Amino acid sequence: MEQIGVWHGDHMRFSRLIALIEREMTAFHAGLDPDFKLIRDAVHYLHNYADQVHHPREDEAFKHLARRNPAFQFTVDRLMQEHRAIAVAGRTLLELLEEILGNAMLERASVESAAALYISYFRSHLITEEREVLPHAAALLTQEDWAAVDAAVTGIPDPLFGGDVAAEYHALRGRISGVL
Repeated sequence: MEQIGVWHGDHMRFSRLIALIEREMTAFHAGLDPDFKLIRDAVHYLHNYADQVHHPREDEAFKHLARRNPAFQFTVDRLMQEHRAIAVAGRTLLELLEEILGNAMLERASVESAAALYISYFRSHLITEEREVLPHAAALLTQEDWAAVDAAVTGIPDPLFGGDVAAEYHALRGRISGVL
């Protein structure tokens, strides 16, 4: 199923960005100077692409999955709640990073806490989707279900990993091309 392959690919790229954020925050925790612009750009991408495009498409597909097999309703409800929690955690972290880049002085603990929460939520969520949902979605969702998902949620090309990198992500793409 093509959509499952696209989502899995997104998940792998999201995981790599989360690992990048984690590496930079580990440096911050150790008293080193992380690249806050790199972290901000990664969180910005995840907030604007994953939260605004990827997750709404999943939400719609998950609704169809729960209709096909009501045993998935609890998992689907939880994952949809997690999408909202990830968006809030990402927005919070993004705001802190913008403040740092604007030369504001913030408590180290507040930045580390916001980053740890975001990393933890996102990573756990991806693992759950990969293990518990995507295999079942591939098996249960029909072409009609996927057509309904496509009709309900308009996708946009990936602005970081797609063929046409958005101007706001050129620096991030350049920094991660050899790393990711």
